[in-house]
Amino acid sequence: MSIVAKIYRTLIPESFRWKVIHFKRHQAENKIKQKVLSYYKQHPTKESKINEALKFLRLNSISVFPYPFFLEYSNKPIEVLIDDKNQLPYVMHFGKKLFFKRNWTKEHIIDAYRFLLAEQDERSGHCYLNKEYSIESNSIVVDVGAAEGIFALNEIERIKHIYLIETDDEWIEALKETYKPWTDKITIINKFVSDKDNADNIRLDTYFANIATIDFLKIDVDGAEQDLLNGAHKTVSDKVKKLAICTYHKTNDNRDFTAYLQDKNYSLTNSHGYMLFYFDPNFEAPYFRRGLIKAEKK
Repeated sequence: MSIVAKIYRTLIPESFRWKVIHFKRHQAENKIKQKVLSYYKQHPTKESKINEALKFLRLNSISVFPYPFFLEYSNKPIEVLIDDKNQLPYVMHFGKKLFFKRNWTKEHIIDAYRFLLAEQDERSGHCYLNKEYSIESNSIVVDVGAAEGIFALNEIERIKHIYLIETDDEWIEALKETYKPWTDKITIINKFVSDKDNADNIRLDTYFANIATIDFLKIDVDGAEQDLLNGAHKTVSDKVKKLAICTYHKTNDNRDFTAYLQDKNYSLTNSHGYMLFYFDPNFEAPYFRRGLIKAEKK
């Protein structure tokens, strides 16, 4: 951190700094919003879920989840606590402690947790599980790209074992605390999952070579999903019963992963609605992307 930045952080209250960040972000996001609306004004669509999203955009700020349900979380009261023993910040998530990165501010955690709750709302394009698509009791689960670990936290008592794969050391510290009550049920793997095996990377085909069945595989690796699949042909073909893979990071992911999984004899459904992943440097028309493919072995 530069001297100027240190002085700025010392003299300017955190609450004010957060307001400045939000203001600048809002200006940039409004430009993106206008670009999306302009495109669809010139290229109308009959897709009802896209038109529903466009209606939302005309009346609201741009959102990764451009539907009215997202507003239910925008001002949801969130209490951030500090653990007495490890001094890590956490929120209570349906009766369980969900820890966050040590250096995150209270405002950052509140924003992040609200987003996570919206993300896993059944009306969201990023919702992994619902009544029709769930993790069965006594399952072996693999979570690639675990981050804070919210995905399996609601299910942990019912899960037989879960492999949490994450490369960020700060998230791993938080994961260890979140899942401390269930240490007998978790394995944390600090590596990238890709198409090669070395000091920093692991192929799923290598790591799970001696495991007969994976009941549920969740994949969210920030755009590296194709590399992961390239190193997981045998695992996906022969071992995985259910799979949820993110398809919003790149424009053609939904098309490409659909063909890949259909070829491996899975029945597929997309998650609800669309997402606007405007954080992508290659964010381009037609802008709206499917969030997930949910796949089940036939």
